[in-house]
Amino acid sequence: MLSTVISAAYLTLWISSSVFTSAQDPYMDRALKLMSETPLIDGHNDLPWQLRQQFNNQLSNVDLNTLKTTHTNIPKIKEGRLGAQFWSAYVPCESQYKDAVRQTLEQIDVVHRMCEKYNETFMFATSSEEIMEAFNTNRTASLIGVEGGHSLDSSLATLRIMYQLGVRYLTLTHSCNTPWADNWLVDTGSEPSQHSGLSAFGKQLIVEMNRLGMLIDLAHVTEAVMNQVLNMSQAPVIFSHSSAYSICPHKRNVPDDVLLKVKAKEGIVMVNFYNDYVTCSKTAKISDVADHFDHIKKVAGAGIIGFGGDYDGVTRLPEGLEDVSKVPKVVAELLRRGWTDEEVNAALGKNLLRVLSQAEKVRDALTWKSPDDVPIRYDEVKNSCRTSYGYIPEEDHSAAADHSLSALSLLLTLATQAVITLSVS
Repeated sequence: MLSTVISAAYLTLWISSSVFTSAQDPYMDRALKLMSETPLIDGHNDLPWQLRQQFNNQLSNVDLNTLKTTHTNIPKIKEGRLGAQFWSAYVPCESQYKDAVRQTLEQIDVVHRMCEKYNETFMFATSSEEIMEAFNTNRTASLIGVEGGHSLDSSLATLRIMYQLGVRYLTLTHSCNTPWADNWLVDTGSEPSQHSGLSAFGKQLIVEMNRLGMLIDLAHVTEAVMNQVLNMSQAPVIFSHSSAYSICPHKRNVPDDVLLKVKAKEGIVMVNFYNDYVTCSKTAKISDVADHFDHIKKVAGAGIIGFGGDYDGVTRLPEGLEDVSKVPKVVAELLRRGWTDEEVNAALGKNLLRVLSQAEKVRDALTWKSPDDVPIRYDEVKNSCRTSYGYIPEEDHSAAADHSLSALSLLLTLATQAVITLSVS
């Protein structure tokens, strides 16, 4: 009898609390309803790096149900209604020319193992269809993005292997130049440009990513690289965790003219929550994050907007957005500002689903094309940690001729792909 009375009391309290919450914030009720219908797809979360730093990737030594030292754990994911997540396979720039490939493979591995260990919460996904399959079975679709081109060691074969392992986007640079692309620090003047954007091999890489169906992430590159990729990619591009430059003039953010080009390319900018990119200061509020959503919508429409919180990869987050459980507050704020259900659904996940689906269509239209097996020039990557097996001796001038033929092949491929774009659009 006592237990029945207690249960009834709890039920009454829950109902009263729900009514009170609804009366206080009907926008949150509406936000949660929309998030039950459309998956929230976040473009960037660095939990895998935290697993390396805190546990050396030993999942046997951590329980994601009770982990309290990260922005992300299973209870927070469920409270935040996270429908799909691109987990970042990130290793620092100091690993470039050393063990970057090995360390990146280990990060890819830890995501796979995380999905296996917690298979009631996570479902590993590689396609737009699998994202929806996970969402419809109440699991968080788990995709992988490699953050930094240095993770490839300038190898198209490594790019292909990572795609086979489930990687679905590559951030072309992190905070260092690669032998084929300039990073965002070049635009600050703190580092010199090495390639005026992309080198010839960098352009080869873009073509190969289109052929594979791997999304090109421009979150950490120079404006020159942004524009070069937007001009040549046959598939939509993404900014997995960047905000609006006009609101916060940080070089990690996206200028208005680039926003318009992303719109023309039918790509997506996934708004970053890091205070330094939100307000260009150490403090920020939810309203400041919403200002970036509003600005991008004003410039280029709601069709290019997404969420890219950068949780567990940053040190400062807005008040009220301290961990992944708080993301619905942003959705409620957008509704409070007059965003329609259709606009919110687009930003939640429909935009990203469209972008990924379009990249898959470009891939399917290029099945006739063979993998690019022309390597980067040895003199562009020569260092004390790299051997030269397979390369023509430097005194053999035919190597230069081979590279010239590669450049000609690239031009022919771009011309062919221009025709393909018309057929898949």
